[in-house]
Amino acid sequence: MTTMAQESAAPEVKGAEIRRHELAAFLRSRRERITPEQVGMPRGARRRTPGLRREEVAQLSAVGVTWYTWLEQARNIQVSVQVLDALARTLMLDPSERAHLFQLAGAADPTPAAVCPSITPALRATLRQLEPFPAAVQNSRYDILAYNRTYARLLCDMDAVPPEDRNCVLLAYSNPEWRSSIVHLDEALRLMAARLRASLAGHLGEPAWKMLLKRLQAYPEFREHWERYEVVGSRSKTKEFLNRHVGHLTLEHTDLWLSPDQGPRMVIYPPKNEESRERLEKLHALALEG
Repeated sequence: MTTMAQESAAPEVKGAEIRRHELAAFLRSRRERITPEQVGMPRGARRRTPGLRREEVAQLSAVGVTWYTWLEQARNIQVSVQVLDALARTLMLDPSERAHLFQLAGAADPTPAAVCPSITPALRATLRQLEPFPAAVQNSRYDILAYNRTYARLLCDMDAVPPEDRNCVLLAYSNPEWRSSIVHLDEALRLMAARLRASLAGHLGEPAWKMLLKRLQAYPEFREHWERYEVVGSRSKTKEFLNRHVGHLTLEHTDLWLSPDQGPRMVIYPPKNEESRERLEKLHALALEG
């Protein structure tokens, strides 16, 4: 005899099964559209599979071949957000496709690409009003959640950076233009790793943090700094940048906390001297020109 609990659970189980099959079909379709050359792999003379092979996707995403095969076979297995993030990058998904992938997997995308409720229209308007001073909203993980037009040209072309890559620490270790814009880069990298470790204490085990740290571990510089176990709290300080448009800038880094738990904060860079003020005004004018 079927119980009421079993009857109510049936549609949920059926829905999960449908999503698994949709996820499998979606992964196959995305895999088959990518050529080996796009990911730096040789095509080979005997390739019959359109696009990438399953084992190639598994290799590029750092997951087991059997596990990925089960995923494309719609097996009932658990998928972490870290793996979904890796698959999205390997399969070169655009923002809409990435959101679709996470939705089919029944997972929340923890990257900065997701909508942040802290970024209200009033907050965006405030960022604009602070121009020509560069200003941005960051969280405790140093994701860049919103920014004004001067900040968008301060260290690199921020608009050209994919939303899921807009993280200060990640960009400092991986983006050549961002790195070349920081005066005293070695000291800055060491302090960023120390601040990130200090922030991590309140977020141990959280998927978004695990995902970020996994990406950062790919860079030997970060691993060296991270393994020092240095801890530094957030504080205002003078920073120097070498902007490719206007030259040397000396700015005051100031944090305005938006919540009592030192989570989201507005980061503002007022000029330290008149020369930097004039150059910020020039940078702002260039940003308005597009």
